Amino acid sequence: MNKFGFSISQGRQINFDEIKTDKVDKLLELVPSFKLCIGCGGCTAACTAAGFTDYNIRRIHTAFQRGQYTGLEEKLQRCMLCGKCLLVCPRGVNTRSLIVNMRRILSNVEPVTWRPQREIKAESNEESHK
Repeated sequence: MNKFGFSISQGRQINFDEIKTDKVDKLLELVPSFKLCIGCGGCTAACTAAGFTDYNIRRIHTAFQRGQYTGLEEKLQRCMLCGKCLLVCPRGVNTRSLIVNMRRILSNVEPVTWRPQREIKAESNEESHK
């Protein structure tokens, strides 16, 4: 057989029928704004951690949706949770909650539900007036 100076590599197709979506479903339940992401990359452009490391929240987000969890836990630890991505997101995705809950889901720790401070204050005011 002749060698032509190249080889055919394995395909990179993802069979979505074989992916276990339990982790993605859990994340969607905890952070409903996860569905709103359009992949514009604004979060990655504004990210401080991305300026110093190879951290890319858009790639992490996409890999998580596709069920490609290997190596994500380590990459998620690079996030400083500064919130710049949250400020620039045109769709209002709660990226900070997304990152915290992705970390917890991947490390099998009970996820947390993030609520705006005003909801917590209103709830405590109602309880104090009772």
